[in-house]
Amino acid sequence: MKHLYLVDYWIPFPSSEYGGVMSVVAENDSDCHDVLLNWRDEYLAGHDNRIMESVTKALKFELSESHSDEESRVVDAFTT
Repeated sequence: MKHLYLVDYWIPFPSSEYGGVMSVVAENDSDCHDVLLNWRDEYLAGHDNRIMESVTKALKFELSESHSDEESRVVDAFTT
């Protein structure tokens, strides 16, 4: 069964004030983590250790059975 994850991602000051919310379709936390690792840009690559923490805290919504075959992917991202 696939889920929609709303992942809040924030790197606090003084390292940065970079953050955002990513909407991700994934099977589980591990799949969501892998999707975000493949999606991230060079800047986020320096903060990989924060991705799983953010995934485990994310809001998760089970997709309906008619959408269970959705591809694991980033659906939308708002980043600053």
